[in-house]
Amino acid sequence: MALTFTGLLYVQIMYMRNMVKMRDDQFAEGVKRSLYAVTTRLEQDETKHYLEEDVASIETQYLPRYDADGHVLGTVTSSFSTPEVSGDITIKRDLRGGASQYQSNQELLRGLYLYQKGLLNEVVLNIISQASNRPIAERADSAVVEGYMRSEFANNGLDLPFEFAVVNRMGAPVYRTSGYAPADAGRNSMFVQTLFPNDPKNKMNYIKVYFPTKDNYIFSSIRFMIPSFIFTFILLVVFIYTIVVAFRQKKLTEMKNDFINNMTHEFKTPISTISLAAQMLNDGSVVKSEKMLSHISGVINDETKRLRFQVEKVLQMSMFDRQKATLRLTDVDANTAVANIVHTFKLKVEKYGGSIESHLDAMDSMVNVDEMHFTNVIFNLLDNAVKYRREDTPLKLVVTTRDVSNHKIRITVADNGIGIRRDDLKKIFEKFYRVSTGNRHDVKGFGLGLAYVHKMVGELGGEITVESEINQGTKFNIILPLTKNLN
Repeated sequence: MALTFTGLLYVQIMYMRNMVKMRDDQFAEGVKRSLYAVTTRLEQDETKHYLEEDVASIETQYLPRYDADGHVLGTVTSSFSTPEVSGDITIKRDLRGGASQYQSNQELLRGLYLYQKGLLNEVVLNIISQASNRPIAERADSAVVEGYMRSEFANNGLDLPFEFAVVNRMGAPVYRTSGYAPADAGRNSMFVQTLFPNDPKNKMNYIKVYFPTKDNYIFSSIRFMIPSFIFTFILLVVFIYTIVVAFRQKKLTEMKNDFINNMTHEFKTPISTISLAAQMLNDGSVVKSEKMLSHISGVINDETKRLRFQVEKVLQMSMFDRQKATLRLTDVDANTAVANIVHTFKLKVEKYGGSIESHLDAMDSMVNVDEMHFTNVIFNLLDNAVKYRREDTPLKLVVTTRDVSNHKIRITVADNGIGIRRDDLKKIFEKFYRVSTGNRHDVKGFGLGLAYVHKMVGELGGEITVESEINQGTKFNIILPLTKNLN
């Protein structure tokens, strides 16, 4: 599905690119066609100009002259050559004779004009050779050129604003529109057309035009594709997010299964021990022996405490389903609380042949915390240190308190245990996550202890960090704000 979405996005992107290219080519073709039509109309205007001058000269040359009595005087002489006859043909007509004679002269003029029309190609060549000497501003008036361009662009469906200039062969502008700025035209948006292409090369002039809103015009034709592209992209993102959530849920399910397995094992052992002790109490001989009875009652008491401790850990899980834990905050002396915890935990450490030290160096140690949760946090860290001790080295625990800047206190719990790998350091505070202990199978737990510690320290307004190296030990640093810093 990911490949399908990616392929669909690729096809849409390529289609949009091709559409843009096609529209750009169509735009360029329409502009070139329009500019060619403009130059053609300018050439026709110039031809018309010279033909009108030629006709005017002919009519001036052959108009009749009248005497005082109204009679036409003189004769008309016309010399011209034809393709069929070599040399000049001279026509002389007497213009005296009144109105009838004048009508004959008019017919002669009409015949001469029709003949010159037949020789139009030859006349045009002569016009071009003479026209190149005229100033370009006269041959192509700026207002006329702009009107022609606007008309031709509209005829080709390019009804949008433009800027243009007429330049000579050196690129110097002859005239230009007020908003003309070649730097704004872009790399491929300036269109150039030669004015009067039959002029000599040293007298060539060019018209340059560009469209400031060309990009908007081009992309307006593919705007309908943008919503489709956006929706497809959103679907791809949602799909990826769904896959990520699915894998995360799969991992969470595996963690919960491990949790249930561990919980079953942790509950099974004390329950089995208590059940066995209860069966022994049914034995009359056991009841008669005070020493045996004391031993059995002690076992039941220890296993009950163990079971209660495991139940407490399971109940801690409910903390993670609440947005904010319900805390009973009181002012507690961190030095005193830590000292009591160390004293209580000392027996368990010595049971495994280890030692625990405390260095309570904080001068100001009053913190505003929930005493029960604060105690549980320190107990969890110490309990983990005992669980993940090294077999070849006696366990050593060090608990310290120290003043830090900004009216805060640092509580450190350090051990010389097996340590934590660098890859696991980022995950140890995640719910249900348990660090692999290699070939050791005697370490049991729910993966909730450090997650609980992290959450509670955050709820108490502090922060916790960890430093560890394999076979070198682990050090947890808890920083909490002092009570006077909260006021």
